[in-house]
Amino acid sequence: MTKQHANWSPYDNNGGSCVAIAGSDYCVIAADTRLSTGYNILTRDYSKISQLAEKSVMASSGFQADVKALQKQLSARHLIYQHQHNKQMSCPAMAQLLSNTLYYKRFFPYYAFNVLGGLDNEGKGCVFTYDAVGSYERVGYSSQGSGSTLIMPFLDNQLKSPRCCYSTV
Repeated sequence: MTKQHANWSPYDNNGGSCVAIAGSDYCVIAADTRLSTGYNILTRDYSKISQLAEKSVMASSGFQADVKALQKQLSARHLIYQHQHNKQMSCPAMAQLLSNTLYYKRFFPYYAFNVLGGLDNEGKGCVFTYDAVGSYERVGYSSQGSGSTLIMPFLDNQLKSPRCCYSTV
């Protein structure tokens, strides 16, 4: 009789993709609305986007229970910030708060893949992309989730490549 190991995991990947694009005076954030587990679609009407502050929006894919716990933690920390400073947190400050929150849970991390976007203090669009343990970078555009391997090459082609015209003389 052979021994069998239990294949239990505290995480589930509920799928999903999110994307953010920043410009000189705007930021666009989008995500799909399907929530699934394995081959089962649980709902087709689930928002993966959450407004954290007046000028900060986060889109997350991955394990949605962890995403909701992360959103709740960030909302509580933002409320404390508002009471202490009597103002809304800026998008770069929220980006640092998200990084610190993810890093704090690095030994049992949130299974969430996040993109944070909004406007900075100068009114310029900003996008921050994260890994699971809080390392982040400010970029012009980013994608996270199961579809990011298809979305990022498209964004690279459309937004990063030089726009030049070749003329024949």
